[in-house]
Amino acid sequence: MATLQSLSDLTRGNVENPENAAPVHVQKLDAQGRAYATGKRKDAVARVWIKPGNGTVVVNGRSVETYFARPVLRMILRQPLQIANRVDQYDITVTVHGGGLSGQAGAVRHGLSKALTYYEPELRTPLKREGFLTRDSRVVERKKYGRKKARRSFQFSKR
Repeated sequence: MATLQSLSDLTRGNVENPENAAPVHVQKLDAQGRAYATGKRKDAVARVWIKPGNGTVVVNGRSVETYFARPVLRMILRQPLQIANRVDQYDITVTVHGGGLSGQAGAVRHGLSKALTYYEPELRTPLKREGFLTRDSRVVERKKYGRKKARRSFQFSKR
C-alpha cells in the first residue's frame, strides 16, 4: 500500500485502496449446475432455479401458460430474458407463494433477474439499468382502528 505524499496524489488516483474497489461478481451455482435466487414483490415470494436448456418454464409444477393465464403476466416474466437476449436458452423452475397473480409475476421477474446475474455476472449491468434487480418495496398499508380501511374514514353525519 502506497502512502500519500500530497493531496494531489489522492485526486490522481495513485493510491490503490482495496476497500474502495468495485465488488467482483462471480458465478454462483449449486451442485446440479443451477443458479438459484429468491424474488419478492408485495406479499409474494418466488424461488427461482435456472439451468441451460430449451426455454421450458415450470411454475409450481404447472406450465407458465396455465399458471399465468393472462398474457401481460407472461410478458412480465419474459422481460429479463428479452433484455439479456437469452430467450429459450434456460430452463426455469419456479415455486411461488403468497399474494396475488400480479405480485407473484413481479416476484418471479425479480428472482429470475437475480438468478441470471448469478449464472452470468456480465448481465448485471443491463438488468440493473432496467431496474429488474431492485426489490419493489411497496406493500399494502395496514388498516387502522377507527377507520373503515387504511385511510378511508366512516361517513360523517352532522345529525
